[in-house]
Amino acid sequence: MWGTISKWLEQRQAAKARVRGDAHALLAKNPATAYYDAQRLAARARFAGDGKKFVHWARVAAEVARIGDSPMDLEVVRAIMDEEEHRAMRGKAPAKQF
Repeated sequence: MWGTISKWLEQRQAAKARVRGDAHALLAKNPATAYYDAQRLAARARFAGDGKKFVHWARVAAEVARIGDSPMDLEVVRAIMDEEEHRAMRGKAPAKQF
């Protein structure tokens, strides 16, 4: 039992470290857009149906919001979601009609 709990804790710590690392990488790349970049990556994963990546990038966005000092605008996040939804819809081929 202790081994299972220990392994779970290690995996959780590794996931947190990946989130922190990605948040710091986005902030180093462009601090003004880091939050929006993470939101865009989360939206892409969401519309691609990749739940694990979606959760990861949503956590990265939250970490950027926590440690970053740039303001965040909800209207920009909504625009990103709309853009990514339209992008995902354009990428899907219509079903063939026979």
